[in-house]
Amino acid sequence: MKTSDFNYFLPEELIAQEPLKDRASSRLMVLDKHTGSIEHRAFRDVKCYLKRGDCLVINDTRVLPARLIGERKNTGARVEVLLLTRKGIDSWEVLTYPGKKAKIGDRIVFGGGKLECEITDIIEGGNRIVKFYFDGIFENVLNELGEMPLPPYITHKLEDKNRYQTVYAKNDGSAAAPTAGLHFTEELLEEIREMGVEIAHVTLHVGLGTFRPVKVDDVLEHEMHSEYYVVEKSQADIMNNARKNGGKIVAVGTTSTRTLESVADESGIIHEGSGWTKIFIYPGYKFKAIDCLITNFHLPESTLIMLVSALAGKENVLNAYETAVSERYRFFSFGDAMMIV
Repeated sequence: MKTSDFNYFLPEELIAQEPLKDRASSRLMVLDKHTGSIEHRAFRDVKCYLKRGDCLVINDTRVLPARLIGERKNTGARVEVLLLTRKGIDSWEVLTYPGKKAKIGDRIVFGGGKLECEITDIIEGGNRIVKFYFDGIFENVLNELGEMPLPPYITHKLEDKNRYQTVYAKNDGSAAAPTAGLHFTEELLEEIREMGVEIAHVTLHVGLGTFRPVKVDDVLEHEMHSEYYVVEKSQADIMNNARKNGGKIVAVGTTSTRTLESVADESGIIHEGSGWTKIFIYPGYKFKAIDCLITNFHLPESTLIMLVSALAGKENVLNAYETAVSERYRFFSFGDAMMIV
C-alpha cells in the first residue's frame, strides 16, 4: 500500500482560511460507505442521519494558546516557542524556532517579563525541555500572552481564539483542534439531545503530529505519533448501552475514532482507561467501536485520509474528494464536513 495511493488534486483556493460566522452553516457531504452514494446537505442537517438511541461521541479536549513569541534574555533576538507536552507543574516539552540556537541554560522572556523560561534539556529529535517562571496561574498567563497554534496551511490571523475551540471544549491539553467538532453549536447539540440521541465525551489531546506528512513510500513503514487519551467509565457505559440497545456509535472526528478504537476490545465493548495511543488506522483495519464518522476533508497522503478510507473504502473516499473539489467545498480545519454513514 503506497502513500501516493491517497493523493488527490486540491486547488489552493479551496483551503479555508477563516471559519464561517455560523458554525452549523458549513456544508455537509454525506457518504454511504456501502454504496459510495453522495448527498449534499448543510451541517445542521446532520441530525437527519441520527436517530433515538444512537450515541454521538465528542472529544472535549481544549486547545491551548500554545504559541509564544519572546526574545532571548541576553541578546533580544526573537524566539518562537510552541508548547507540546506538559512534563511537570512548570515544565514543558517545546519546539523552538530558530531551533539550533536554543541552548541549555538560555532564558527566553515573553510579554515584557510576565513570563520567562529556561531551557533545561535537549531531547531526541531536537525538542527542548523548558521550565517556566511566572507570577499567578500559568494558564491565565498563557491565555494572555499565547496565540493559537494554527496549522501551517492557514495563513490568516485568527481574530477570535474561541473559533479554534469546539463549544464543548473543557480539558486543556491540545496543540490542535479536533476540527470536526467545530461545526457544532450549543443549539444544534441540544436539538440532538431532544431527539433522544445520547452524547458521550472522550478526551484525546491532539498533537502536532496530526499535521506531519507521511514521508515514507510504503504506508506500513510510517511511525505514528502518540497522543494522550482519557475515557471515563460513565462515558464508556453510555456508549456500550447504546450499542447494546441497537443504537449506532457516531464518532465526531478522527480523534474520537482513534480513542474509541484504542480502548475497544475485539467484541466491540468500550472500556474505561487512559494512556498514550499510537494507533494507525488504514485500509484493511477492522473497526470495533464506531459505526459512523463525522469528519472534515483532510490533507492528501495524510494518516487522516487513510483512516477515512479504512472506514468508507479508498475508491469511495477519493471519488467523494474529487466531487468535493468540483463542487467547491471548503477544505481542512476551517472547511466543510463529511459524514460517513
